[in-house]
Amino acid sequence: MRGKTLAPYLFVLPNMVIFGVFTIWPAFNGFNLSFYDSSNGRTYRPVGTGNYSNILSDSQFWGVVQHTVLFTLGFVLLSTVLATALALMLNAQRRGRGALSAAYFLPVLISPVVVGIIWKAALDRTTGLVNEVLSAIGLGSPGWLVDSSLSLISIILVGTWIHLGFYAMILISGLQSIDTSLYEAARMDGASVWQSVRLITLPLLRPTLMVVIILATIAGFQAFDFVYTLTGGGPVGATTLIIQYIYENAFSYPIQYGLASAAAVILFVVVFAVTFVNYAIGRRSESI
Repeated sequence: MRGKTLAPYLFVLPNMVIFGVFTIWPAFNGFNLSFYDSSNGRTYRPVGTGNYSNILSDSQFWGVVQHTVLFTLGFVLLSTVLATALALMLNAQRRGRGALSAAYFLPVLISPVVVGIIWKAALDRTTGLVNEVLSAIGLGSPGWLVDSSLSLISIILVGTWIHLGFYAMILISGLQSIDTSLYEAARMDGASVWQSVRLITLPLLRPTLMVVIILATIAGFQAFDFVYTLTGGGPVGATTLIIQYIYENAFSYPIQYGLASAAAVILFVVVFAVTFVNYAIGRRSESI
């Protein structure tokens, strides 16, 4: 009995050791580093909460926060709506569901850096495929990546394109757990397709939707790689998000490891708070 009790923990132990060494320990070390100032990673000068004060008084930081919040809101809303529609469509598909699901899931498997390079070429103002098509139908050639009013929209659309298949697969699993007898009873009562979706599917899919919203929120706040290769944070900082702000303070001149660590701690607190609020709202909705 003792062996059977210990066996599950022994299987999990290697993964937990790796997770602790490469995730938990760096996180604690980063929190500690946020109270020091260092420009070379070897010598440290204690500054207390000075890094936090500098960040909160930095106008650039608040501009980055605004861009990140707008990006995350747009990304979460668009991803959730489109993923729900896609999941409903694929779940109703009788033939070729596997092939279609694989096709929509494919962007998740592509490196985000490669995605940024591909879409940077596709959205180029003069030679991009998107503008070639728009010009052919008389809609002009918008500056997707060079116009401040369009660049943020562009990275929201690209981010949605990357994660859409993944979120749709999660929602499909939720749809398939709904008892089909409920739909049969609704049809017998004369309910339309839209009424079945509104009164049966969406309420029972709410827990799965909350999972998607939480995952999308975390992904939105952590977006960096495809954005950096797509726009580099431009034009004029219009698409600079919080992760890029942390990266540039840590690895670009002048190097400020402590400031970057403080910004990372603030990001963690915000993401944790938003995730907790979403979770609490989801649990409260379930209880109602």
